[in-house]
Parts: sequence; structure tokens; C-alpha cells
Amino acid sequence: MTHRRALGIFVALTMLATSSLAQPAVTKPFVAGVIAKVETNVDDFRKYVERRGENAQAASSTAAAGKRREKTATQSQKAVASEKKDELDNALGDLNRSTNRLRRKFDGTDTWIQTKAEVDHVMDDGRKINQAVVRGSYGSEVARLWAALRTSLNDLARTYNVTPLGA
Repeated sequence: MTHRRALGIFVALTMLATSSLAQPAVTKPFVAGVIAKVETNVDDFRKYVERRGENAQAASSTAAAGKRREKTATQSQKAVASEKKDELDNALGDLNRSTNRLRRKFDGTDTWIQTKAEVDHVMDDGRKINQAVVRGSYGSEVARLWAALRTSLNDLARTYNVTPLGA
């Protein structure tokens, strides 16, 4: 009789502990919303970077047309700036592709967790952008847009229980 009572108490406590630790079930529509937010932030970031490049090119053309004699960057400075821009553009392109792949695979599955490998790829590509933004000085707007994108990426990572990006 004592063994049965002890076993009963053990089972009851185990069930109580398990139910209090269990997280609410995550639904596919909820995850779809998290992915949509990442996609929106990637698009916003890409649009800004593209506009910024176009504006810089237009300003350069205008200055050349006005034939103003201003201090110009050395070849070395131009090369470093171009390399930083290319690094950010490449990383952003990678993130856009991995996000698109996540969406395609997510839409084609019955359960959202089947796309965990794609989320790992998205997070790896997000780390490349994080490194590029941290190393470069792109200005406050890039920092603001990256902060929003990083937050949505970290929400995605937490949803899938993968390692989020650092600050």
C-alpha cells in the first residue's frame, strides 16, 4: 500500500511539474506571422541600402557636373568603401535568398517545425550582416533598420529554439 501511495504521489507531482513547464503550442499561422515580419524587415533594409547607393551615385554625378574642386577620396579609401558595401550587399542578398527559401519550404509543409534547417541558414546569413554592420560605419538609419531586422530574426530563432543573434 505504501509503494502505491508513493508511486501515486510521484506520478501526480511529475504531471504537475510537466504541465507547468510546458509552453503553449505554437501554431503554423503564428510562425507564418513571424516569418512575414522577417521578410518585411529584410525588404525594408534592402530598399534603404539600394536607395542609399543610388543617392550616393547621383550626388557623385552632380558634384562632377558642377566641377567643384573638393577633396576626393584616395584609391585606397574608395577600395575600402567599395569592399564594405560589397560585403553588406552580398550578405543581404544571401539573407534575402535564405528567407525566400524558408518561405517556400514553410508554405509547402504541414508542420512548421519541418523548416528548422532553413531557419538555421537564415540565422547564419543574419550573422554575416551583423558582422558587416558592426565593422562598418553605415550611419544611424542602417543601425535602426538592422536593429528592427535583428529583433525579428531573434524572434524567429526563439520560435524555432535555435541560437539567436548577439547584440
